[in-house]
Amino acid sequence: MKFLAITLIAHHDDRSPTERLREVVENAVLAEQLGFDGFGVGERHERPFLSSSPPVVLANIAARTATIRLFTAVTTLSLLDPVRAYEDYATLDHLSDGRLELIIGKGNGTAQAQLFHVTPEDQWERNREGYELFRRLWREDKVTWEGRFRPPLTDAEVLPRPLQRPIRVWHGSATSKESVELAARYGDPLFSANVTNPIEPYAELIDHYRERWAHHGHDPADALVGAGTAGFYTARTSQEAIATYRPIYDARIALLAELGVRPVFPTLEDAIERGSILVGSPQQIVDKVLRYHKRFGHEVMHLHADADGLTPRQHRDALELFQAEIAPALREAVPSRPFPGRTS
Repeated sequence: MKFLAITLIAHHDDRSPTERLREVVENAVLAEQLGFDGFGVGERHERPFLSSSPPVVLANIAARTATIRLFTAVTTLSLLDPVRAYEDYATLDHLSDGRLELIIGKGNGTAQAQLFHVTPEDQWERNREGYELFRRLWREDKVTWEGRFRPPLTDAEVLPRPLQRPIRVWHGSATSKESVELAARYGDPLFSANVTNPIEPYAELIDHYRERWAHHGHDPADALVGAGTAGFYTARTSQEAIATYRPIYDARIALLAELGVRPVFPTLEDAIERGSILVGSPQQIVDKVLRYHKRFGHEVMHLHADADGLTPRQHRDALELFQAEIAPALREAVPSRPFPGRTS
């Protein structure tokens, strides 16, 4: 199994945006030092997030790191001009020496309609159309194309030409079959959000992905799945882990109550039992991930890159314990394919 550290760059405290963004870069450097396989930056366009420009953040991380794979999580392609997105990410792929991978999705949030005039009625069609052009730009030196949501192209050359030919694009999926269908049709990997709900809705979407993958004529052995987690903290004993994480989880529940949102998992114990949150001793976390793997068949997993209420020392200690005892056990139990190497 391979492991990513991912952030949406939430900004809740009194620090300046400058300090928060620099913390993200330092967390990526730490993730490389500790042995994570990848580091991902999300894309959101409203409070409380500062992740509106993943290529800029990832370019800074690329300059500070040497080996860790760089991910977007997700690139909201429904909001972007595919040509401009290609230019940004092809440039970043060169600057990172071919370490970039993309996870795309239609995005969410009320600001999308206000800022980009993308609505729930057209977002999936925009995502599909944008991706079909985007993938051609990675594969063809000149493109002739026509669609609904941007001006047509005639024998267009878009620069720079790619370093990775082509880049690997994952499709982020939470609850909708549209993203699953797009991934299966083009033979692309799927990354399940696996955050908000119990295991079964996500498992059903992954099953659907594998069914549609075979329907489109792809070898079932080539299907590739990743999955997220809803939070992480490990300590030597479950009692210590739960005691440390409880105030963090309780604060999350209190915030949902202020927003009028009913939590799916009202207590930390319920979240540990029925959700994807990883809180407990190293062996408990290994056992839980393997239980999810038995249902998902996933080879890649993400953890939150941010402290999420932990002190910096608690956060680092938990990540170090993960890499010392949890990651080796999971890597041995779940073989995973290598990330793609650079091709030119």
